[in-house]
Amino acid sequence: QVQLVESGGGLVQAGDSLRLSCAASGGTFSGHVMGWFRQAPGKEREFVAAIRLSGGSTYYSDLVKGRFTVSRDNAKNTVYLQMNSLRPEDTAAYYCAARKSPIIVVHGAAYDYWGQGTQVTVSS
Repeated sequence: QVQLVESGGGLVQAGDSLRLSCAASGGTFSGHVMGWFRQAPGKEREFVAAIRLSGGSTYYSDLVKGRFTVSRDNAKNTVYLQMNSLRPEDTAAYYCAARKSPIIVVHGAAYDYWGQGTQVTVSS
């Protein structure tokens, strides 16, 4: 059974950095895409970033491009989201998701597995 477990969230001030981790288990992920999504209270879930585990290609939302970096450690089945220059509008629950395909897409419905989420709160 595939499990995704996020960690690394917390309360920070504007301008600070955080690194989220997503540890995957229970399957083979070499051909997958791993994505990060977020959802703020009262708002729809939105795509943040994704990485193709084979080859390492990445794709970012315009809202985070240049501030966030997604990376992976295939040996550890772990994906990271380094978040720099955080803003109050980045406050949300952040979710890791896995897609059983090497094609990066931004629609959450195309992802097959989801983690429980980790809260990121950025104070002004």
